[in-house]
Amino acid sequence: MRIGSIITDHDEGLEVFVRRRNTMTRLLAIAALGLSFVLPGAPAVAAPAAPARQLSDVIPAPVETRPDARGTFTLGPLTVIRTSPGSAAAWRVGRQLAQTLRSATGYPLPVLPVRSTPLPEIALVVGGADGRVGQEGYQLDVTRRGVTIRANTGAGLFAGTQTLRQLLPAQIEASDRQRVTWTVPGGRIVDYPRFAYRGAMLDLARHFHTVDEITAYVDLLSQYKINYLHLHLTDDQGWRIQIDSWPRLTAVGGGPGTGVDGAGPGFLTKADYRAVAAYAAARHITIVPEIDMPGHTNAAQSTYAELNCDGVAPPPRTDMAVGYSSLCIDDELTYRFVEDVIREVAEITPGPFLHIGGDEALATTDEDYRTFMERVLPLVAKYGKRASGWNEVMQVDPPTDVVAQFWGTGTTNADLAEAAARGNKVVMSPANKSYLDMKYDANTRLGLRWAGYIEVRDAYGWDPAHRVTGVGEDAILGVEAPLWSETLRTLDDIEYMAFPRLPAIAELGWSTAASHDWESFRTRLGAQAPRWRLQEVDFYPSPQVPWS
Repeated sequence: MRIGSIITDHDEGLEVFVRRRNTMTRLLAIAALGLSFVLPGAPAVAAPAAPARQLSDVIPAPVETRPDARGTFTLGPLTVIRTSPGSAAAWRVGRQLAQTLRSATGYPLPVLPVRSTPLPEIALVVGGADGRVGQEGYQLDVTRRGVTIRANTGAGLFAGTQTLRQLLPAQIEASDRQRVTWTVPGGRIVDYPRFAYRGAMLDLARHFHTVDEITAYVDLLSQYKINYLHLHLTDDQGWRIQIDSWPRLTAVGGGPGTGVDGAGPGFLTKADYRAVAAYAAARHITIVPEIDMPGHTNAAQSTYAELNCDGVAPPPRTDMAVGYSSLCIDDELTYRFVEDVIREVAEITPGPFLHIGGDEALATTDEDYRTFMERVLPLVAKYGKRASGWNEVMQVDPPTDVVAQFWGTGTTNADLAEAAARGNKVVMSPANKSYLDMKYDANTRLGLRWAGYIEVRDAYGWDPAHRVTGVGEDAILGVEAPLWSETLRTLDDIEYMAFPRLPAIAELGWSTAASHDWESFRTRLGAQAPRWRLQEVDFYPSPQVPWS
């Protein structure tokens, strides 16, 4: 058919012709005649069947589900994606969804910015959702005629489409071209996040990870409603972000021989960093850059001798030791260096946060640490960013807009509790619960074990609002799952350590405390396996999970 050839000739799809050639008239005529056809390259359509999936099968667990067995929707060759007219955000989400679904189904799925169509549709509508959904939530309704996702923002629509992906057969994650009935279970989901900040961290300093590896990780994160990616850009073993005013930081500090065992050279140019930030933003993930200081600075100090109090550059370090380095607190050159770095990183960072590290500064006295932070924290604000730091930063009683990231293994921390009482917000990342670089068990081929072994149930079995005494729900900004890279080398290594534990942390950040249920989670997690296999995710097959 000519319409089929038109559709498949162009990635733009049918929507171009709807606007320019009145193709809608022809499609409506076909629909009215009740003709069914298969477009070139599309799989044959199997007879409709009741889907085995349920609305509640997704991760993170939705706030509210109302199943309706009579409302099963079957996506077919005439299905369109309709977006709110005039909404650029809805249009962008529609385009992303179309690209995801087309590759597996072979259907054209034109994106139409119109108010209504008589065709079976997936509608992305701005406004009209349940009043509880806020800025990131959504309402998803499935009837025999179609799927409607309503939200107040593009972020909410995007979150709804990630839920829709999980409600479709697993083959939606790959270009299988096999005989699949693309059904969605009927009913309604009303969903919104528990916490505003749901993060993951990737360490580029101990081993550099390329732009392609970072963006591949972003794709996986976005499927589980993670909305922040914290990039650990500097440490003793490597400097991974271009700074024009101190050019040798990357040429030397990020050059050959850097990283743990000297095996992780490389760095992000400013263009690379902007590209990563833009790619993440298109998936509603905000990049949080970290420049760790005043400790964890050997890569900079071994590159520029003048950053040392004695003017002598220490040798580069490729081991895993910590706590031995410190910037020279009494030297004004230190603050010129720090301001240059903060200014240049802030200029290329569209998100609100800039992380200044502050952990394990064992070579810095308490007095010097306070002096340093009192000079540096205002610099972050000077360049338009909100400072965050590891929980040690709370020792200096910082302004209440500074965010603390808790990484301890205990359940008490007086400085953190006092900060929470003052009004500082906290991101929870307890190392013995959320550190994705910890081994699963003694036989895990990658990872460390200083914080303990973390199996899937350990990663899932805690509540951010009841982890540290005196730091309750009102003080929690969110959660984050850090992945340090001392033992990592490849994207497969990243995936193996992150999955299946990352979805556990994602559910803690998104889903209500009342929905927390290990038996439900392990069942839903096991059902993710076919999707990960089709996506070629190298996940750890935990014996705690009934894998499909």
